This record gives sequence, structure tokens and C-alpha cells, in this order.
Amino acid sequence: MKYRVIRSNRKTFGIEVTNKGVLIRAPYYATNEKIEEIVRKNDAWIRRKLAAFEEELGSEAVGELLSMDEIRALAERAKEIIPKRVAYYAPLIGVTYGRITIRNQKTRWGSCSAKGNLNFNCLLMLAPPEVLDSVVVHELCHRKQMNHSREFYAEVLRVFPEYYKWNGWLKENGQALIRRMTG
Repeated sequence: MKYRVIRSNRKTFGIEVTNKGVLIRAPYYATNEKIEEIVRKNDAWIRRKLAAFEEELGSEAVGELLSMDEIRALAERAKEIIPKRVAYYAPLIGVTYGRITIRNQKTRWGSCSAKGNLNFNCLLMLAPPEVLDSVVVHELCHRKQMNHSREFYAEVLRVFPEYYKWNGWLKENGQALIRRMTG
């Protein structure tokens, strides 16, 4: 089995399966023999992860790793499109908002601060437009409810009745989109 090793000032071993293959994170002091032993002991788990990853690659959401230029282009496109979607939905929800920021995040699709500032992930540009709208509505509804209560979701569904369908799409395909950025 092929794998790449990154040594660093750490105390434990880590194994990562990505679209580039298998990555072993090891302490500086680890011998090559010890690394091979770790790989052998985890062979079944690694192969399961590789198989699951290969299966996911059949999904239309997955593609090649994005270059920095491609990520910048997505962010520029997001800066054009997302403020228009926010401006469309805010009056329907009956809220105002502050600054809109576009980021390339590894863990969040959107967020809303207590001051009403909105953040969105540029990778939303790779998802269907309905997914973007579901995230926009979700974050704008936090202007009314800064929680995920029943009342919050009632407001989301009032404005965007297909929210659960498109939120489900994001839960199912979102990690594949993020992997395009992070490798």
C-alpha cells in the first residue's frame, strides 16, 4: 500500500485517507519500521476508508482538488451572487443584516454573528443554487432566533419549505466539496 508520511513535533500517529491517497502523520522520532507496523495494523480500516472514498468519487459533487486561483475565482463569484440572495430573502424574513463576508472554510457553510454580520463559504458556489438559498435563509433566520429551536426551524420552513431536502444534500455531499479544497 502506498502512503505519504509527514513527520512533526507530535506524540501520536495519525492516519488520513484523502483523494490524494493515504497520509501518515508521525512523530519526528518514529522509525520507518514503526510507521510500517502502524500501517499494517490499520490495513483493514485504511482499505475500508479508501473504498468508501472511491465510491464517493462517483458523486457529481466530487472533483479534482481546487487550485488557489480556482478558490479565488469561487470567492469572487460568491461575492457577486450571495449578497443578491441575502438581499432577496432578508425582507421575506423581515430582518436586516450587517456585513457579508465570503471565506473558504473547512468546517462551516455559513454563520451569523450577534451583530448581524454574515459569513458564507465560497464552496457553496459548487453546490446547487437551492443549497446556497437554504444556507442563506438559515443564517438570516438567526437574526430572529440565535438558536436552533423549533421556532427557528418553523421560520426557516415558512420562507424555504424545501430546507430539509437541500440541507440533506449538503450533509450528504458537503464533505466531498470541502475535500476539494483541503485535499
